[in-house]
Amino acid sequence: MVWKPNVTVAAVIEDEGKFLLVEEETSQGLRYNQPAGHLEAGESLVAAVVRETLEESAYHFLPQHLLGVYRWHSGESDTTYLRFAFTGKITGHEPGRKLDSGILQALWLSPEQILATRSRHRSPLILRCVEDHIAGKRYPLELLVDYG
Repeated sequence: MVWKPNVTVAAVIEDEGKFLLVEEETSQGLRYNQPAGHLEAGESLVAAVVRETLEESAYHFLPQHLLGVYRWHSGESDTTYLRFAFTGKITGHEPGRKLDSGILQALWLSPEQILATRSRHRSPLILRCVEDHIAGKRYPLELLVDYG
């Protein structure tokens, strides 16, 4: 058997000192996450994060930078995730749009609120990505080459 990590994307979006998160139902109960999800077959990483952000939050996202690439192993599910996190800006909102199944709401939280809700984070990557964003980490999207 060949081992493969689960490739995911996440949008780390800051506006006026608050970050966009989603509250979602999981097997561990209600959890917070950035708008995020799995890369689909034939999809570029940038297209995936745009799609996932719209599906989970009803916000249109324009990725401008790669924030980082993160590997995390969940001992709970015995799954390894390879997360490509992006920063950028919101270009629109569809407040009446139906969100993905399991997503209860999109909300904007301050870094202090995110830290205070750490016990309800889907993974430790939520806080790490916010910290990296605040620290000014940004990498050009040109690092990602898509031959698809």
